[in-house]
Amino acid sequence: MILLDLVDFILYFGYAMVVSAAVLAIGFPLWIASKNPKSLIETGIGLGSILVLFLIAWLISGSEVYPNYAEFGVDASLSKFIGGMLNLVYLLVGVAVVGIVYSEFSKTFKNG
Repeated sequence: MILLDLVDFILYFGYAMVVSAAVLAIGFPLWIASKNPKSLIETGIGLGSILVLFLIAWLISGSEVYPNYAEFGVDASLSKFIGGMLNLVYLLVGVAVVGIVYSEFSKTFKNG
């Protein structure tokens, strides 16, 4: 019985730590940004650009649903949303790879 109480305590402590980490991960940058409001503009531009990229990815995604997914409650709108998210991930990975390659080539030609 004591072992189960200890396990429960450890689980609740872990939940509390995850919640406090999430609050600090969101709250601390906002607190820092409140000291420099111009940085919030750059954050807004970044969030807006990701939203535009998601809109583009959502528009090009399909909405077909296979019968084996329909039994789990997946409809056309959820399929289109998931497809948009996947397309956004593919797009962002492509942008990251192009950025890495460009960075390496520019460093090579700048130093060489």
